[in-house]
Amino acid sequence: MSGAGKTTLLTLLQCGETTDDIEPTSGFNIKAVQFEEAILNVKEVGGAENIRPYWDRYYQQTQGVVFVMDSACSQEALQTVGGLLAGILSHESLRGLPFVLLASHQDKMEARSSEQLTKDLELERLCAGRQWVVCPCSIQDQEPVRQALERFVTFLLNTAGKESEENRV
Repeated sequence: MSGAGKTTLLTLLQCGETTDDIEPTSGFNIKAVQFEEAILNVKEVGGAENIRPYWDRYYQQTQGVVFVMDSACSQEALQTVGGLLAGILSHESLRGLPFVLLASHQDKMEARSSEQLTKDLELERLCAGRQWVVCPCSIQDQEPVRQALERFVTFLLNTAGKESEENRV
C-alpha cells in the first residue's frame, strides 16, 4: 500500500537512519540488508494501485514475504489490505512461505495492535501452514523491525532446511 513506509523502513535498516526526501517506489528496488546470520536480499515492490497488478511478476524465486501496512489506516484501506493479503498469501508461488506483517505508524493514536490486525485481517486463517509474525513498528524505533526481520531470517533458514554457503536469502 502507498504511504505505508516500505522504503523508509528499508532505508532505516540499511543505513541506521532515514531522511525526509524519500521518494515512493514506482516499480521495484532490490536492496541487501545485513543481519547477524544472513544477508537478506529484499525486493521492495511499490504499493501504488497502478503497480499492484504487476506484483506477481516479482514472486518467482521468493523465499518469504514481508508486507508493510499503515496500522493507522482507514477501515476502507484495511479492507483493501485484507483483500491484497488474501491474494498474495494464496498465490501458488508464495503458499507456505514465511510471512511478516510490519504494522507501521504505531506512533499514531489510531494505530491498531497486533492482536486487532490479526483478527481484522483473518491472519490465523490466511497464514495456516506457514511461519508468521505481526510486528508493530514505527520509524521512531528501528529495533522492533530489526527483531522481526531477524526472526524472519530464522524462518527462512529453517524453511530452506540448511543454510546456504553464503547465507544469502
